[in-house]
Amino acid sequence: MDPTVQLELSVDRGSPVPLYFQLSQQLESAIEHGVLTPGTLLGNEIELAARLGLSRPTVRQAIQSLVDKGLLVRRRGVGTQVVHSRVKRPLELSSLYDDLEAAGQRPGTKVLVNTVVAASAEVAGALGVAEGGEVHRIERLRLTHGEPMAYLCNYLPSGLLDLDTGRLEGTGLYRLMRAAGITLHSARQTIGARAATADEAERLDEEAGAPLLTMERVTFDDTGRAVEFGTHTYRPSRYSFEFQLLVRS
Repeated sequence: MDPTVQLELSVDRGSPVPLYFQLSQQLESAIEHGVLTPGTLLGNEIELAARLGLSRPTVRQAIQSLVDKGLLVRRRGVGTQVVHSRVKRPLELSSLYDDLEAAGQRPGTKVLVNTVVAASAEVAGALGVAEGGEVHRIERLRLTHGEPMAYLCNYLPSGLLDLDTGRLEGTGLYRLMRAAGITLHSARQTIGARAATADEAERLDEEAGAPLLTMERVTFDDTGRAVEFGTHTYRPSRYSFEFQLLVRS
């Protein structure tokens, strides 16, 4: 059965918004909210066009726009299939794990490194500790629906909390901090983009040189102490940041 039959799809021909865009927005919303789940096959474009009273090129354009966004994929001999929804992360002090869970993305974590290292000059400056002093380093691969989404490298002051690998794979770092009585208060964050190295590409299932989103964050507790320094890379096809901009009066 065509899963789009269950959706309340409609178009407003009196609207200045193009018909293909109206349809693509409704399908995208269904994917984002988990109504159309990863792996779902869409029905025949001709039938969908007939049901909505649209031309086939209009329906094809709507679907192609979602293919271009990475939400759908056309598979030869299979059809058009839902791949995943892109996580839109608000710019607020929250963890990726919590944001994925809130978006219904079923987050998973693979801990790659969990050890104590000597603080480099950059890490020492971010955390306010002595250069060469001990800090905890954790590297994790964050997954959604079994696919890699982000590579997370975090440094924490030594002895801040118990960083058991099993617990790190079962929940988010900020949840562990809150459970340890640490009150997160603010963060200084920088967002950028660059090409993936060969190692990053292999880790994130991308091509070498593919664009990656980057984020660097220093997080402070309610006493002003730096409790985390993170450098993260994200697949832009799976992830984006959302900004709310206000006019300064």
